Amino acid sequence: MTERTETNIDGTCLDRLFQTIKDRQASKSDQSYSARMLAGDPAKVAQKVGEEAVEVVIEAIQNNSPRLIYESADLLYHLCLLWAAKGVTPEQVWRELESRRPKTE
Repeated sequence: MTERTETNIDGTCLDRLFQTIKDRQASKSDQSYSARMLAGDPAKVAQKVGEEAVEVVIEAIQNNSPRLIYESADLLYHLCLLWAAKGVTPEQVWRELESRRPKTE
């Protein structure tokens, strides 16, 4: 088992995750869940995002923080997968989020 070294534990992990997904998409490996999902119907990826979102809601309602964290990670992973399937980049999403920040004077 390889030991992981700690990297930035912040939002940049989503950029790294997205890059890994794009790398797997390019490799078209049968061994990679990401590559298999991206080779299939994008609607299936979107459906998986919906399933994961429901699981997040259930865990939040049940006040189960450890499971909420786990399911949130699944949701973010599948959302990145959907972005890759649809040609959306995290940067585009970050720009949209930034445009929604209140303007200060």
